[in-house]
Amino acid sequence: MKKWQNITIKGTKDGLTLHLNDECSYEELKKELDEKLSEGDQIGGGSSFIPVKLEVGYRYLTSTQQEELRNLVRTKKHLVIQEIESKVITKEEAFKTKEENETITIARIVRSGQVVEVPGDLLLIGDVNPGGTVKAGGNIFIMGSLRGIAHAGCQGNDQAVIAASNMKPSQLRISDCLNRAPDHVSAEERHEMECAYIDHSKQIVIDRLQTLMHLRPGLARLEGGR
Repeated sequence: MKKWQNITIKGTKDGLTLHLNDECSYEELKKELDEKLSEGDQIGGGSSFIPVKLEVGYRYLTSTQQEELRNLVRTKKHLVIQEIESKVITKEEAFKTKEENETITIARIVRSGQVVEVPGDLLLIGDVNPGGTVKAGGNIFIMGSLRGIAHAGCQGNDQAVIAASNMKPSQLRISDCLNRAPDHVSAEERHEMECAYIDHSKQIVIDRLQTLMHLRPGLARLEGGR
């Protein structure tokens, strides 16, 4: 009996998962995959197509190699690849992920007609004047007065928040939710740092900053070096 070294097949409720060794050569892997799938008594037959997920680990597959594997699997026992999962990402994807998780600190006043936009979180040390706009793919933290427009989670992140030392915005936006000129209950509370977030009813709510530790515990994920 031949001992298979590079291919492991696991049946799941959703179909088959093929774990492919990421250390052998591509040609060796493809040959063994062809032989393995040709053993009908191990894979199983049937008249309907079986979805297959390929897990390739840290192997980088070119688009041509991916198509070769899809064609190879497609010819065997009514199998069809629905997903190829790799732990490898391109430099462009890595750079984009890094940008989206960075906090950009800017010290300035955003005046009327000016727009400041960052891909990740924004920490602004200064004010946003009426007519000024700040946008971020993540959260917005303003150490100053927000009297203009703030749009957090502008790429669709509805977990993003907006916080300001003095919350008097002309417009708040989080993801695709909009809130124009929110009301405040009293002048005294305006001296307390506040935050805005999307609640369960998909409405933007303004509350004390302290509520964030319960609503968005992930914001403190770096505390204590974690």
